Amino acid sequence: MTAILMDGKALAAEVTEGLRVQVTRMKSDGMLPTLATVLVGDDPASRVYVSRKHRAAEVVGIGVQNYTLPEDTSEGELLSLISKLNDDGEVNGILLQLPLPSPLESRRVTEKIDPDKDVDGLTITSAGRLAYGQSDLVPCTPRGVMELLHHYHIAVGSSKAVIINRSMLVGKPLHHLLLNEDATVTVCHSKSSDLSSLTREADILITAVGRRPGFVVTADMVKDGAVVVDVAMNRVEGKLVGDVDFDGVSNKASYITPVPGGVGPMTVAMLMQNTVIATVKQKGAVVPLVAHQ
Repeated sequence: MTAILMDGKALAAEVTEGLRVQVTRMKSDGMLPTLATVLVGDDPASRVYVSRKHRAAEVVGIGVQNYTLPEDTSEGELLSLISKLNDDGEVNGILLQLPLPSPLESRRVTEKIDPDKDVDGLTITSAGRLAYGQSDLVPCTPRGVMELLHHYHIAVGSSKAVIINRSMLVGKPLHHLLLNEDATVTVCHSKSSDLSSLTREADILITAVGRRPGFVVTADMVKDGAVVVDVAMNRVEGKLVGDVDFDGVSNKASYITPVPGGVGPMTVAMLMQNTVIATVKQKGAVVPLVAHQ
């Protein structure tokens, strides 16, 4: 068996084109979706991530307000900016790039974001809405994973799904999204015992550990015909890789995501989609999203 590649780059391009058409229509009705990005400090990886989001917004036609603050920014100064953006009627989405430099506390600052502008879906209000199946602004990476599963017609209902990650960014939101679609979900983490026995039961295996070479999902951990989604990104000998031993697992799985080119591009595309959704809701408009196949 050779797994079918789940091409996140191609799907993200489809989503982005649909959103571009959508935003063009919105502009003709006097609506300009606008995303405010906040970057504190000079972390190289964070700068790259923010610039990718700016490029995606430019392609879609979303306006951007970019705020780059020095590393010694105080919590009070940062909270003041968040408050200003919450009150700004021209700003529809707020993205606080994480992690924040020490001693800033990410959770305390994130909680100050207006949930209706929380396009990363990270506030407690957003998490609660998601748990009840009432959330429009779903965290971008989990939403991207679900879009890939839907696009490739993966049967989620009644499947056994195993997630190796329990973070608020990936594992916990994915648990709710899969459960809401009638999967039986197991969430694994660093304290899970006999991990391989759990992963071998998975019809859908999603991993987001990011500690390679210390942790690798190998072929013996994967059920024959499983769908394997690799969310992790690691730099090993100058090469970007995920958690999964791609060559070995792709000979056993039915579907698999590559790294790079799998979940990563979908995460950015979902941020753009969330910004459009937030704009439509704030304006009280009825503008359905352009469908993609």
